[in-house]
Amino acid sequence: MQQYNSRDEIPAKYKWDLSVIYADDAAFSADFDKAEKMIAAFPAHEKTMSSCADALLSMLKDYCAIDLLINRLYEYAARSFDVDTSVNANQARVGKVMDLANRAGSASYFVTPSLLRLDGNTLEKWYAECPELAAYRRLIDKEMRFKPYTLSDECEKVMADMGQCLGTASDVRDIISDSDIRFGKIKDETGKSVELTDTNYVPFMMNKDRRVRRAAFNTLYKTYNQFGNTYATLMNGFVKERVTDAKIRHFENSLTASVFHDEVTPSIYNNLIDTVSNNLDALFEYYDIKKEVLGVSSLHMYDIYPPLLGDLDREYSIEEGIRETLDMAKIYGDEYHDTLEGGLTKKGWLDVFPNRGKRGGAYSSGCYGMEPYILLNFKGTFDDVFTLAHECGHSMHSYFSRTYNKPHESDYTIFVAEVASTVNELLLANKKLRESQSDDEKLYVLNQLMDTYKGTLFRQTMFAEFEKEMHALVEKGEILTADLLNKTYYGLVKKYFGPRVVCDEPIAREWMRIPHFYYNFYVYKYSTCISVAATVVKKMETEGPAYVKKYIEFLKCGGSKSPLDSLKVADIDLTKPEVIEDAIESFRSAVRQFKELYAQKTNKN
Repeated sequence: MQQYNSRDEIPAKYKWDLSVIYADDAAFSADFDKAEKMIAAFPAHEKTMSSCADALLSMLKDYCAIDLLINRLYEYAARSFDVDTSVNANQARVGKVMDLANRAGSASYFVTPSLLRLDGNTLEKWYAECPELAAYRRLIDKEMRFKPYTLSDECEKVMADMGQCLGTASDVRDIISDSDIRFGKIKDETGKSVELTDTNYVPFMMNKDRRVRRAAFNTLYKTYNQFGNTYATLMNGFVKERVTDAKIRHFENSLTASVFHDEVTPSIYNNLIDTVSNNLDALFEYYDIKKEVLGVSSLHMYDIYPPLLGDLDREYSIEEGIRETLDMAKIYGDEYHDTLEGGLTKKGWLDVFPNRGKRGGAYSSGCYGMEPYILLNFKGTFDDVFTLAHECGHSMHSYFSRTYNKPHESDYTIFVAEVASTVNELLLANKKLRESQSDDEKLYVLNQLMDTYKGTLFRQTMFAEFEKEMHALVEKGEILTADLLNKTYYGLVKKYFGPRVVCDEPIAREWMRIPHFYYNFYVYKYSTCISVAATVVKKMETEGPAYVKKYIEFLKCGGSKSPLDSLKVADIDLTKPEVIEDAIESFRSAVRQFKELYAQKTNKN
C-alpha cells in the first residue's frame, strides 16, 4: 500500500475537495458575517412569535436558516481541520464556528418556552390558516412532547443555572482515568518493560502471549481497585443527578426520562435485556469455541479478546475496496448504487489515506445541501474494506434523508444512526461468505461476524442491564458504594459469560473503566441497531426487491417520523422479541459455520 507523509503528496482523486462548500476563505467569511447578522436580529422574534401563524412561521424559517448556515460553516471548518490538525488556522476556524453556535443558542433561548406556552387548539387553527406552517408540525410536536415535563419559567431558569454546576462527574472520571492514574509497567512478549495505560490495555488483551494478557489484566484492575471509592462516589453522584432530574420533572423514573428523549419507551429497553437474557446459551457456545481454538484448559477473562485467527495475507487497493462495496450495493437498486458510485468515483466523497496531522479513525459527515464526506485512514486491510462499506451506509442514509426531506426534517435520530452502516457490513460479510473460495477468508469473516455480535449485541446489553440496575438502586434509596457496584457488576459478568468461563474476581471492577455509563442510557442503542440490521438483511435476502423498496423508504424518512414509526416503514417492530432474536440467530449461524469449517480445516491438517 502506498504510504504518504505529507498531505501534498496525495493525489487529488484521493482527497476531499472542500472548495465545493466554499471556494475560498472569503466565501466562508461572507457566510460567517451573514450568520452573525441573522443571530443578532433573531431575538426580535421573542415578542411576536406567539401572536399569529405568520409570526411563528417567520421565526421558524429564521431559526432553521441559521441552523443550516452554521452547519455548513462547521462542515467546512471541521473537515479542513480533520485532514490536517497541525494547521492552527484550521483549529481556530473550528473554534470560531463553535462560538457562533453558542451565540445562536443564547439568542434563541426563548423558542422552546414560548412554544410550550401555546395550546394545541391555537396551533391547529394556525396550521389550517397557514399551510406553510404545517410543514413544521413535526419540529413543533417534538418540542410539545415535553410540555407535561416542563416546569415554570422560574424553575426552568433555576434548573438551567444549576445545570452549569452539575454534570462534572463524567469529566472528573475522564481526567482521573486518562491523566492522573498510573497503572505501572508490564513486560511485553519480548520481555521489554512497557507502561500500561487505559489506551493500550485492549491491544495488550489481544496479544497472543497469554502471560502478557494476564499481566495486563491483573495490573490494570489492581490499580483501579485503589480508586474504587472515588469511582463509586462519582458514579453515585452522576446517577443521583439523573434520578433527581427525572423526579423533579415528574417522569416515572430516570430510564423513562432518558428514552423519552429518543421517542421510545422503556419497553424497548426491557425487551432487549429480556430477549438477550433468554438466549445466552448462544454466547456460551461462542466461548466454548474460543477455548478450543486458543487451546487453553480453562477460559479466563484475560482470554476473551485475542482473535481466533491472524490477519489475512491479502492487501486491498482502495479501488478494490470500492468495487467490493459497489458490488454489495447492487442489492439496493439503481438509485442507491448509482449515487454511491458517483460519490466514490467522481464527486470526491472520500478522503482515503492517512497523512501527517490527519485525524485517526473513520466517519461519515456532511449536512443538508452538500455531498457526504467520508474520512478513512485506508491501509489496505480486509477490515478497511468493511470500514468503507460501513461509512458508505451512513452516507447513503444521509443522502436519502436529505434528498427527500426539508432541511428541518433531514437529520435521522441517533436511535437509528447505526442501522444503515451495519446493514452494509452484514451484507458484505454474507457476500464474502457466499463467494469466497478460501477457507481462511471465510473463517476470518465468520470470526469478524461473531466478534461484532459478541461486542455490539451481548456486551452492550450487559452494560445496559448494569445501567438499569444502578439507577434502580439509587431510586430505592441505596448508596452506590464500591462494594455494591462491584457485586452488581460481577453478578452480571457471571450471568453473561456463563458457567464454563472463569470469571476472575478483578473483572468486578471493570465498570470503573467504562465511560459510557455516564452517557445516560446510551449503550442499548448499539444493541438495538445491530438487531434491526440483522432483521433487515434477513428480509432483504428472503423477500427480495419488494422488501428492499421498503428499506429504501425507511432511509428516506430522515427525521420526518419518530424512530419507531420510521422503522415500521421497513416492517420493523422493536417492541417484539423477534427483531432481537433475528440478530441472535445470525450470531448462532456464524458460530455454527465457524465451528464446522474450523473442524474441517483442522482435520485436513
